[in-house]
Amino acid sequence: MPSVRLQKIIAAAGLASRRKAEQLIASGQVSVNGQTVKELGTQADPEIDRIVVSGRPVGIAQQYVYLLLNKPKGHVTTVADPQGRPTVMDLVRSTRARVYPVGRLDYLSEGLLLLTNDGILAEKLTHASSHVPKTYVVKISGRPSDAQIARLRTGIFLPAEIRRLKPTAPQQAGRTPMRRSKAVHTAPARIKLVRDSANPWYEITLTEGRNRQIRRMFEQIGHHVEKIRRIRYGPLELDVEPGQFRHLTLQEVARLKHSAGVTKRGTGSPPTGHYIQRATRKH
Repeated sequence: MPSVRLQKIIAAAGLASRRKAEQLIASGQVSVNGQTVKELGTQADPEIDRIVVSGRPVGIAQQYVYLLLNKPKGHVTTVADPQGRPTVMDLVRSTRARVYPVGRLDYLSEGLLLLTNDGILAEKLTHASSHVPKTYVVKISGRPSDAQIARLRTGIFLPAEIRRLKPTAPQQAGRTPMRRSKAVHTAPARIKLVRDSANPWYEITLTEGRNRQIRRMFEQIGHHVEKIRRIRYGPLELDVEPGQFRHLTLQEVARLKHSAGVTKRGTGSPPTGHYIQRATRKH
């Protein structure tokens, strides 16, 4: 296996998310061949080098897990929430593997969410260059004109947003910091009307994943988004009830990797015969 960044190795082994792995490295809790490492760009080969995280040796991940969850509204897409709200992890506790969400669906959105301990695939899927299509059905307040929908299809300018960051424990009683997003111009999107009414439903396919993108797009043309449900992610289709999840099949994992451009051997290929289960599970 070629050398890769330490945070990718730690995430692929299922010990922590990539961001948490970076924090562990920076705080001096990771060593390679007996030497403490604090540089985030450090690379290693897990087949040759001895990597230890917080006193725990890191081996090559022997079993990758890929879950398709139907996220219900009212859950946050994070491992833990300082405000005590339900998280998507509460819905997959019956699986013994430590997995992490791939990308995000906001608190009020629902639908198809991937969770895995394959850090390399997760990074590929969430990287801006992947262009893996994601399809949503969206209910809009009011009827946009054909000209307004045409603006969304060709791409629309989204001004910068200023949003309050989630408070950490020491910040709960005081002021929390603010974050200013960049102004962007969206890529072209596929949009079609699927249910015509005073508050119509549209099917929207995006090849990028900006924060609150669909809601912000419709806000720019003067319409509020009432509901969002993701129904497809690359080659995968939503086929479980809200709050339930299932394991991906071998064929689905292969198609997902192909869509994300993961083609090299040794980058998270599952053991033969492990991902054949399709039965839904509910926490």
